[in-house]
Amino acid sequence: MQPQPASECLTEDDAVAVEGRALSAEARLELLQVELLAAKTELASVNDKYLRKLADDVNFRKRMAREKEDSQRFAVVSLLGDLIPILDDFDRAVMSAETARDYTILHDGIVLIRRQFGQLLENKYGLKRLEALGKPFDPNHHEAVSVELVDEVTEPTVAEEFLPGYGLHDRVIRTAKVKVRMPGQAKRPDEAAQGAGEDASRPGKDPGQAASAAADGEGNANRNDAADGAAETV
Repeated sequence: MQPQPASECLTEDDAVAVEGRALSAEARLELLQVELLAAKTELASVNDKYLRKLADDVNFRKRMAREKEDSQRFAVVSLLGDLIPILDDFDRAVMSAETARDYTILHDGIVLIRRQFGQLLENKYGLKRLEALGKPFDPNHHEAVSVELVDEVTEPTVAEEFLPGYGLHDRVIRTAKVKVRMPGQAKRPDEAAQGAGEDASRPGKDPGQAASAAADGEGNANRNDAADGAAETV
């Protein structure tokens, strides 16, 4: 007996099953194609959003750089706006002085402008003048350009102000240049030499120590004279 073909051996149920599997494969293929299309659409949308976001970031950085440059260029606009009226006041004072030829008018005008300018800087911008005269010497606020040795003080004290200091809020922007009085009185050169001679003439005094004391006394006297000369020069 000859074997029958496989198609002839399939029963009706088998044929239905094969046809169902073919339809199921086609359905899955169509479903995968739909999902692929949806994924491509979503990818295109995400890519478009990314490009838009990237463009926004680039434009934002450009705008911030431009605004920073403008703020640096025009940072003093407010200050200049306050200084221009003071410049006008100076012009009016000069014109008035040229017309009247009166020193008193010019002096009074400059004093008034100075007072208005100081009030503007202090009230609006927080600039304050540092008090120095009669205050204990503070290296954070004062710069000593001259020193004087006296007996009337017990601690370094500002005796004279050559140039005022200024502070902004809690920061010193310029220290005051001052003359400082230090405790202790300087000996005159003749007194220093006399004291060194007396030490040398004392019995039991080493001559080498006496000479050293005399040299130290003379050196101190010279330094004191130099300090006094610097103070008189200032």
